[in-house]
Amino acid sequence: MNKTSEIIAEVQKQGRKFLLEPEAKAICREYSIPVTKFTVAKSPKEAVEAAENIGYPVVLKIVSPDVVHKSDVGGVVLNLRSSEEVEKAYQQIIGNVKKHKPNAQITGVLVQEMAPSSTEIIVGVIKDPQFGHAIMFGLGGIFVELLKDVAFRLLPLTKEEAEEMITEIKAYPVLKGYRKTPPADIPAIIEILLNTSRLVTEHPEIQELDLNPIMVYTKGAKTVDARIILE
Repeated sequence: MNKTSEIIAEVQKQGRKFLLEPEAKAICREYSIPVTKFTVAKSPKEAVEAAENIGYPVVLKIVSPDVVHKSDVGGVVLNLRSSEEVEKAYQQIIGNVKKHKPNAQITGVLVQEMAPSSTEIIVGVIKDPQFGHAIMFGLGGIFVELLKDVAFRLLPLTKEEAEEMITEIKAYPVLKGYRKTPPADIPAIIEILLNTSRLVTEHPEIQELDLNPIMVYTKGAKTVDARIILE
């Protein structure tokens, strides 16, 4: 059994459908989908050690099977630049979650690198009862809701289909480099689409997958947030 199967089996054993973010990111990493560096800390001291290893600035996020929308309960603090800030943010997050969801089971706090801003994309997968898995691609962040400018294909995905998805969105000129926006690494995006296709094809028990945002640079990319839901 590979690591992805082990993670999924453990989640199902616990009777969960939502994977915790560290679980989702560990699976992404197994399939060569680039993610931000991360560690789960269980104390302020561990959080500081993790931040020093990762390098500042960092982001802290709550890890709890009972908290799906972390920001709604004050479970995310961005752009932390010192050990003092990390320690304070750790305690603040735990306090916020206990206040908003007193019965929430807290697994720890995710310490992850703060990915530099860049062109944001989204890659998503949804399982349709009739057609099976479909993959979606578009610009990420606020654009996906604002412009609804996305492309879909059924899985498994070919390289040609991945290339078509990228070129057919209206915002394609942004990816090519528009005015002051630097060009995005298109081969890296193709690789992410193909690796996501492979992940879901090999693990059809995945109902939904959401990688948003993925920061794409002139060279390489980093998935900032990863969400996986099982059937």
